[in-house]
Amino acid sequence: MQAESGVPIRIALAQINGWVGGFKANAERVKLACSQARKIGADVVLFPELTLTGYPPEDLLHKKNFIQDCQATLKKIAPHTRGLTAVIGFAEQKGKYLYNSAALICDGKHIGTSQKILLPNYGVFDEKRYFTEGDKPVRFSFKGLQVGVTICEDIWEESGPGKTLCKNIDLLLNISSSPYQQGKGKARRQMVIKRARSYGTPIAYVNRVGGQDELVFDGQSLIVGADGKIIVQGNSFAEELIVADLILHPKSQKSKSGLKNIRSYRVPAMGSKNKKNIPPHCYREKTMQEEVYSALVLGTRDYIHKNGFSKVVLGLSGGIDSSITAVIAVDALGADNVVGVLMPSPHSSQGSIDDALALAKNLNIKTFTFPIASAMQAYDGILEDAFKGTDVGLAEENLQARIRGNLLMALSNKMGWMVLTTGNKSEISMGYCTLYGDMAGGFAVIKDVPKMLVYELSHWVNREQEIIPQNVLIKDPSAELRPDQRDTDSLPPYDLLDPVLLRYIEEDMSVEEIKVSGLSKSEIQRIVCLVDLNEYKRRQGPPGVKITPKAFGKDRRLPITQGRK
Repeated sequence: MQAESGVPIRIALAQINGWVGGFKANAERVKLACSQARKIGADVVLFPELTLTGYPPEDLLHKKNFIQDCQATLKKIAPHTRGLTAVIGFAEQKGKYLYNSAALICDGKHIGTSQKILLPNYGVFDEKRYFTEGDKPVRFSFKGLQVGVTICEDIWEESGPGKTLCKNIDLLLNISSSPYQQGKGKARRQMVIKRARSYGTPIAYVNRVGGQDELVFDGQSLIVGADGKIIVQGNSFAEELIVADLILHPKSQKSKSGLKNIRSYRVPAMGSKNKKNIPPHCYREKTMQEEVYSALVLGTRDYIHKNGFSKVVLGLSGGIDSSITAVIAVDALGADNVVGVLMPSPHSSQGSIDDALALAKNLNIKTFTFPIASAMQAYDGILEDAFKGTDVGLAEENLQARIRGNLLMALSNKMGWMVLTTGNKSEISMGYCTLYGDMAGGFAVIKDVPKMLVYELSHWVNREQEIIPQNVLIKDPSAELRPDQRDTDSLPPYDLLDPVLLRYIEEDMSVEEIKVSGLSKSEIQRIVCLVDLNEYKRRQGPPGVKITPKAFGKDRRLPITQGRK
């Protein structure tokens, strides 16, 4: 592999699924990737940001033994980089300061580190709480080339460390832990392309995959040429070792300006001289629906497995939300590890019961059926004197949801199954959910999925064969807590509601700014008021996979108690 006046370099991107605090598991993934990279003759292998600790480690970073375990793990890994140059993300303690760093390890020796300079402090990111900013960007010399090293946010700002480095490097590396949200993969790709063109420098960018609490990471690592053309790209939501050969032409006249502000290291050339051809990497672009669905599946699988569970249980109402949740759970865990529970009340329609059973049959999952009429009567008897003289209403409706929640939690306690809740973002936004009822559970799979997107995902699931019964897709949504109940008795139609929620929650628009054809200003005001009033409910709900740009929780931190107009 020779090229006139060009320097060949083989880059490997280790797109791996890490685990916060899982030092042993993370180390094994690093060792395996190094072994694979060595076999295919890679010169340099990149690992994601904070590979050893997992991301985000949050307040674990305040624990001394956590940092000590990280340092010890780095030392254990170093010998496994024989014949390679590896860039590995870790938490670095220097005196009283803690840094989000990249270890530069060459042929088993820890040569130096690059410290993250730009620390994000918005959305789900809170890095200034833990880390100190690095003072200088880093480059290392390798085979006559100058290679720069940056960490995640350092590349998102065009005027950041990459710009400082670009006049004095031939290749820019970036190790990242960039979480998924709808459309983030395309935005990230366009950012890297724009930076490569702006800097006039090829960029190798690695991102992690996997679920961590509410976050899910989509990978889609890539290498981009100085002209902005993609050389290779990793797939979404899959662990991969992505490898590419580059022929780099050292810049004939590197600028010496700014060198005093760059920390430099020298790395001996490693890697096999007799490199075998690498097979072409196959990247498959996913549709929006498939991408979101893949995020939900991976986020659910990792949350269940990484928290020590293997089986889940959920209520099957015959509605679209519980149906798509069950489908996701089966894809994430397998049909043998998903149990559906039908809990019909006197208000449940036969059609809903039939739909729930048909779904369970299509998914081949085990079901229980627990009619709740006798439990409802028992509560009515207990509360008879206290409720005397009042009208039947919301309290009685919510009791049905809480009876169901109790039954699911009883199965969870007895069998060791995690309860999945089935509420969507539109309902949770409006408080159209019951504390200690349908909100009771360990993980809320579609918590951040608006209702209209639930319909899109359900149709996508049925694209080749009917899995979710057709009747579920066309019937009016209903909680069936009273005779002839419809969601529209309490909420605007979802195709009108979701645009208002998008503008208010994700775009922070005011009532005066929000305009949706078909809704009056007073209706929009009522929607906004309900969103604000129900913050207390959302605080008590389980976590769920982040899909939108602003999910409830870390993304949107509002006080429960606040003055309202």
